[in-house]
Amino acid sequence: QVQLVESGGGSVRAGGSLILSCAASGFSFRSYVMTWYRQAPGKEREWVAGIGSTGSPIYVDSVKGRFTISRDNAKDMVYLQMSSLKPEDAAVYFCSAKNSVSEYWGQGTQVTVSS
Repeated sequence: QVQLVESGGGSVRAGGSLILSCAASGFSFRSYVMTWYRQAPGKEREWVAGIGSTGSPIYVDSVKGRFTISRDNAKDMVYLQMSSLKPEDAAVYFCSAKNSVSEYWGQGTQVTVSS
């Protein structure tokens, strides 16, 4: 059974930090591109960061220099380190796994940022 389980969300003040984790199971993790998306209330889901099977992270401009995506292929985990958080970063954050034939999604973890 394929599972992506996010954790690490919470409430922080602006300028604070959080580390999100996504635990993957049930598929060949290392062959998938792993991505973090977010969705704020009333807004469309937004792509935040992605990382290929061997690294090479990429980011949306709004989080460059503040967020870091990483993966551990030995543990089937992907992480999103978030620092200098802003109120506009508040959203539900989702983990996604994708290759040429399949795409999987987690249930999301809530991040709240107070000013």
